[in-house]
Amino acid sequence: MAVGTHVLGELYGCPPELLRRVDSLRPVMYSIAEQAQFNVVGEKFHQFEPHGVTGVIVLAESHFSIHTWPEKGIVAADVFTCGKEGNALKAFDLLCQYLRPQQVTKRVITR
Repeated sequence: MAVGTHVLGELYGCPPELLRRVDSLRPVMYSIAEQAQFNVVGEKFHQFEPHGVTGVIVLAESHFSIHTWPEKGIVAADVFTCGKEGNALKAFDLLCQYLRPQQVTKRVITR
């Protein structure tokens, strides 16, 4: 019996200016969480210097995280949801729409 959906992805060729700062990525992740009907229960973001972000939004359903390498235009994303609320696939697709990668690798795991 499956308990959730786990989406793991790498986004390549993203515009570097979108990946540099927590101040720009945090609101995007929260907007995506709302649109995907997640229930946010916590967060942790870290700003690397001179640039780059690690961010995790903790969900009642599980988690939504990103790690960015602006100098390479790369993002690693991880969205895991369990239960009936929240949509991991929608969240991943929304993240791709915002970050405009030239190439995406996506793995969907039913847990």
